[in-house]
Amino acid sequence: MRSERPDDFAAIYEVNLKAFGQDKEPKLVDDLRASGNFIPDLSIVAIKDGKIVGHILFCPLTIETEKGRVPALTLAPLAVLPEYQGQGIGSGLTMEGLKRCKALGHRIVIVVGHPGYYPRFGFTSARAKGLDVLFPVPDEAFMAIELVPGALDGMKGMVIFPPEFNIPTEK
Repeated sequence: MRSERPDDFAAIYEVNLKAFGQDKEPKLVDDLRASGNFIPDLSIVAIKDGKIVGHILFCPLTIETEKGRVPALTLAPLAVLPEYQGQGIGSGLTMEGLKRCKALGHRIVIVVGHPGYYPRFGFTSARAKGLDVLFPVPDEAFMAIELVPGALDGMKGMVIFPPEFNIPTEK
């Protein structure tokens, strides 16, 4: 695994396209890369058989609280080529990404994802921790992890995704 490089962009697009079966996620990656909401070291690729077979991206978001804005990250997207799924590549990318996030000083990561997958890495209900979002999402799919224990203690707030996600920022 390594950070993406400019010559990886087309392969990353293809991995996301094939993994999701639509162009929404690969376009999101391209849009985030072109924005200020991009941390190159948190766009990670997995290589197997000499080619890029997986990709994960973490990017900044904010949590609006009564006391002000709290920085956090979102994990989106995580993609593995269909023929390489079920081999631990996604898990490896997730663990490497969370390790890098923590090493860079980040305290909180939010994910809207499969409730049967992300809890194995320590993600738990974000709503149970006092967080909410401005779009409908099942409680079990809206999760957070504290990279620093206690980072969410006593916090109540609204998670605001970067504009590239095309998610409402107001109710």
